[in-house]
Amino acid sequence: MFELAIRGGTLVTPSGLLEADIAIADGRVAAIGSEAGRARSEIDARGLHVFPGVIDSHVHFNEPGRTEWEGALTGSHALAAGGGTLFCDMPLNSTPCTTNRTEFVRKHEALAQSAITDFALWGGLIPGNLAELAGLAEVGVMGFKAFMSNSGLPEFPHADDLTLLEGMAEAARLGLPVAVHAENDALTQDLSVRALREGRTGVRDFLTARPVIAEVEAISRATRFAEETGARLHIVHISSGRGVAVAAEARARGVDVTMETCPHYLFFTVEDVERIGVAAKCAPPIRDAAEREALWTALLDGTLDLVASDHSPAAPEHKTGDFFRAWGGIAGVQSTLAVLLNGHFERGLSLLRIAQLLSSKPAERYRLPGKGSLALGYDADLALVDLSATHRLRHLHQRHAMSPYLDSAFRGVVRRTLRRGETIFEDGRVTARTPGRLVAPCTT
Repeated sequence: MFELAIRGGTLVTPSGLLEADIAIADGRVAAIGSEAGRARSEIDARGLHVFPGVIDSHVHFNEPGRTEWEGALTGSHALAAGGGTLFCDMPLNSTPCTTNRTEFVRKHEALAQSAITDFALWGGLIPGNLAELAGLAEVGVMGFKAFMSNSGLPEFPHADDLTLLEGMAEAARLGLPVAVHAENDALTQDLSVRALREGRTGVRDFLTARPVIAEVEAISRATRFAEETGARLHIVHISSGRGVAVAAEARARGVDVTMETCPHYLFFTVEDVERIGVAAKCAPPIRDAAEREALWTALLDGTLDLVASDHSPAAPEHKTGDFFRAWGGIAGVQSTLAVLLNGHFERGLSLLRIAQLLSSKPAERYRLPGKGSLALGYDADLALVDLSATHRLRHLHQRHAMSPYLDSAFRGVVRRTLRRGETIFEDGRVTARTPGRLVAPCTT
């Protein structure tokens, strides 16, 4: 007898949509279809689609050290509300940053107490910590994050070219990827200083200070370094079609590079940012409608590899004032699946492709064992979604009620989220009884 059976849903599996039951034992998918026999408890999923749980591979939950900005408790609540079961926390915004073994262990201990979803942890690549990367790998880091431009935090300086080149070589030796925030530091810094000197502090002034060419040049440089070192490179939050094209060209010549964009680049344009204000400030910035369409084209044709929220909230007092000086980060961890489901209805994005972008591809790229797929033997990380329902986002489960997605209309409602077979979110309520746990990558 199985522990749990989910009856009558439409399963979003790697091989297609399947109307079948699914049985769970020991937190894993134990049977699908006719083999899913008697169980101690059952969930009626008739009329629902059963997706693999969302893996958000790019969040800033700021714990330990800045939990007043978010924290893994509230952050993972919001993730679960959006159908998520695993997050990958970035190394900055925690205090101290996760740039050595000691701080990794400290963060692991903190998140194991507070997160209701499973989690993986990025380590930092900054000037001076090259010798720390091996120790981070030993304790289970999933990869290394570097900024090619100013991170906004003095304790996490941007990686100069030598740091990036040598860091990629060491990461390749360790068998781990390097993720880069790709914007040219000199261009963005000099243009920002000029704008402030001239008293230009509006939304479009900020956009002008972080032009597409700054992203394009940095992606080109990062891919050349990856080509030289044999590193596995991941470009985070690509905001432009030209940026995608440069990375795609590198992949065509044999560079091991994957590409990520974010839901806010797919959902908003600069006109929305002018209407919303600092809640929609991020770097790279949200761009015009033509760039949004180029990203959707790359998403639909398979060029882009995954979508992640880049959830980067701050306390409200940091999201005030003129557009340049306000903290740059968008709170959107609850809305990633919702944005892509709108894309399903409005643009024909298939449900299988959504499952790839949000679940199977992140698990594959970062070698997260047992994650990312609705298949036998995998962890029973599931999101039960009612595609016939609609909703407006009016209740955020994150710490602060600030998000550019507030009051946005979405098609599809997450009815239940299961992490390793346990229901952690159901009909608007967090129901988790046990905490999440660290998922370390397979490096062989």
